[in-house]
Formats: sequence, structure tokens, C-alpha cells
Amino acid sequence: MVYLTTVVVLVGLLGLANLLLLVGVVRRLRKLSARFPEMVNGPEPGEKIPSFTALTSEGDPISTESLMGAPALIGFFSPGCAPCRQLLPEFVERAGRISDPVMAVVVTVGDDDAAAEFERLAAVARVVREEPHGPLQKAFRVSEFPTVITTDATGTVIDSAVDLPETVHA
Repeated sequence: MVYLTTVVVLVGLLGLANLLLLVGVVRRLRKLSARFPEMVNGPEPGEKIPSFTALTSEGDPISTESLMGAPALIGFFSPGCAPCRQLLPEFVERAGRISDPVMAVVVTVGDDDAAAEFERLAAVARVVREEPHGPLQKAFRVSEFPTVITTDATGTVIDSAVDLPETVHA
């Protein structure tokens, strides 16, 4: 009888310890999620695109103002990213069909030779090359690749996703 009582008490204590640990983990996760809102990928629909200036791979300036006045299509790609290579032909095809401004940001490490596959973007978009965690990625809060952002003529974000939207810029 003593053994049974001891086992029941131990199981109860283990259950209580497990519950306390679970409560601690949940509290910690809530604190961390409130602390890192930048983990959201890209601007939210309804936000204005951030203020930025950059140089294209051809040395031409590009800024927030150059994407205003018409709907814009903005893509973030990274060489070595399989989903980026899959989306690239569709992005190029869509960008070639529209007359609105198109900007493509290709994130490379140093003189990454793999970026050559993204050169076909230059025919349909203003291409900016930057290092990982560069100024445009920070300004647009992009942490995943590919990311495609569409805006309206006022520079308000319509969509921000890892794929092309179906109805915008058709």
C-alpha cells in the first residue's frame, strides 16, 4: 500500500512540474513574439511602401518616388533559392506584360556567380543587387525569398507574399 501511495504522489508531482514548465514556455513565447514584430515578412496590406533610395545594377538611381504614380511590382530573389528559381519565369513573364514600374532586388553574397541566372530580370525590371540583410530588405522587412510585393498608384501595399498574386497586374 505504501508503494502505491508513493507512486501516485510521484506521478502527481511530475504532472505538476510538467504543467509549470509548460506555463513558463508559453509565457516566454508570448514575450518573444511581442519583442520581435520584425519577423513578419514584408509590409502588410494597407501600409505605405517605405522610403528608400538605391542604385540599380546599371548605376541608375531608384527610390520610393520612382514606384509611385502607377501600380508597382516588387520582387525579392536570392540565387541558390529553389522557390526563387521556380517563380522567376512567371515573374519575368508577368513583368513583361505590364507597363507599370517593376523592381527586382537580387540578394547576393559578394560576387555571387549564381546571380547571372537572374540577369533576365534586367529586361523587364529595374534590378538592384544587395548583400544579405541589406538596406532594401530591412526597409521592406523581407526575411524570406522569394517575396513579391504589389502596390497601388499611391504606394500603398496591396499584397506581400512568397508568390505572385492572381489578380493584380494581370
